[in-house]
Amino acid sequence: MQVRVVSWAFLALFSSTGTVLAAQADDSALRMKTVESGLVPSVSVSGSPAVERTIQDRMRAYHVPGVSIAVIQDYRIDWAKGYGVMDLGSKVPVSPETRFQAGSISKPVAAAGALKLVEDGKVALDEDVNAKLRSWKVPENAFTREQKVTLRRLLSHSAGLTVHGFPGYPADAPLPSLIDILNGKNGANTPAVVVDTLPGTAWRYSGGGITVMQLLMTDVTGSAFADLMQRLVLSKVGMSNSSYQQPVPAVVRPFTATGYNPAGMPVPGKYHTYPEMAAAGLWTTPTDLAKFCIEIQKSREGHSNAILNKKSVTEMLTLQKGEWGLGFQLNLQAEAPRFLHGGADEGFRAELICGFDGSGAIVMANSDNGSAVAHEVIQAIANAYHWRRMEPKVRSTAPLDAAALQKYAGTYDAGPFGNASIRVQGDHLVTSSALATDLDLYPASEVQFFPLTSDLPDVRFSRDDKGEVVAVSMGALSAKKVR
Repeated sequence: MQVRVVSWAFLALFSSTGTVLAAQADDSALRMKTVESGLVPSVSVSGSPAVERTIQDRMRAYHVPGVSIAVIQDYRIDWAKGYGVMDLGSKVPVSPETRFQAGSISKPVAAAGALKLVEDGKVALDEDVNAKLRSWKVPENAFTREQKVTLRRLLSHSAGLTVHGFPGYPADAPLPSLIDILNGKNGANTPAVVVDTLPGTAWRYSGGGITVMQLLMTDVTGSAFADLMQRLVLSKVGMSNSSYQQPVPAVVRPFTATGYNPAGMPVPGKYHTYPEMAAAGLWTTPTDLAKFCIEIQKSREGHSNAILNKKSVTEMLTLQKGEWGLGFQLNLQAEAPRFLHGGADEGFRAELICGFDGSGAIVMANSDNGSAVAHEVIQAIANAYHWRRMEPKVRSTAPLDAAALQKYAGTYDAGPFGNASIRVQGDHLVTSSALATDLDLYPASEVQFFPLTSDLPDVRFSRDDKGEVVAVSMGALSAKKVR
């Protein structure tokens, strides 16, 4: 009889647990559907309600072949899903296991590895990195004689080092060594990494500085960087679809997405190679990055130390210089503090944003236009999950009537990107080109219009001496009106 009582109790517990899990799955599915159909612009028009669109609508509009998403809720992955295709030729669909280039999101993951070496006593945050560098040294000059380049300053982009970012190398191109890259010689496609500002005095983003950190990590351990990061970070939290190996090993190429330029053309060779692994070389998935973020969130609370202890994570998420901690950008608003980072490799874009409260989202895309879609997805996630302090930017419009707007309508020659068309739609303009389809443009003035995305600059129209519209420009892109 006693055994039967225990059995019935177990069955009751199992049934109750199953009901809870089913309810959680239903809630996750409902939130996922709300996000998928609730994309809204990252910029809104004052006094006008935002128009919700589907993720497929926005991918078509921005010519983005594939997108992958993971959402974090209550320190766990609430859902993860892929959309579109990883390659327009093969039409293989994106899945949660499809690997994308993370771009600069490589940096905070690499930062965790560097901080683990600090915990292990291999390096110190505030010592001169030249004391531990063996195969190369930061060139000494008047700036470094007064203040030293330290790991803390490398991680917070305040070491005074040059080289903002790296374009990578075509798949069939010979690769320079890391030391050649730091020296800007022997096939390197970026200048030498040098100190040209007093270390510790100013924030300036430097992929060059993170590349110095990469060399520091390999010099003090004697390990190849990809192997080192696998051991220190990736394997510790089950990031089984992630690697810093460059070039991409043949065994995982079938699972990697192809990158596309803004006009929808594939990157030659499918993707670039980045020997600057710490700065830009991580191949990964939103799901794996979510695992990493959850570990950081839990470690901050003292509930896990799979990679770093609470003290190290607290240091990582403490402002150092500007808006930056150690590896992450920080938004420490009192009501909703968050850590975040974006990524951009040739043909790829990624966005990561996570709250101290166990919430977060990671979006990756295989297109140079991917950030525009990613930001709309994140806004939809923020709305569906009721994140605080995530309202879109609001802009006001100038009052232009239909006759005034009509003067801008027509066809514009955008050179290598072909023709762009502009038409009037109600109180604003709509443009379509090889770069985007049906992009809304609202008047900020008689010559300046703004898109409903923070990822694109405002559009400016030029007139001739007679007041006729003759050209349009958006950032570095320009087009002449032909009819």
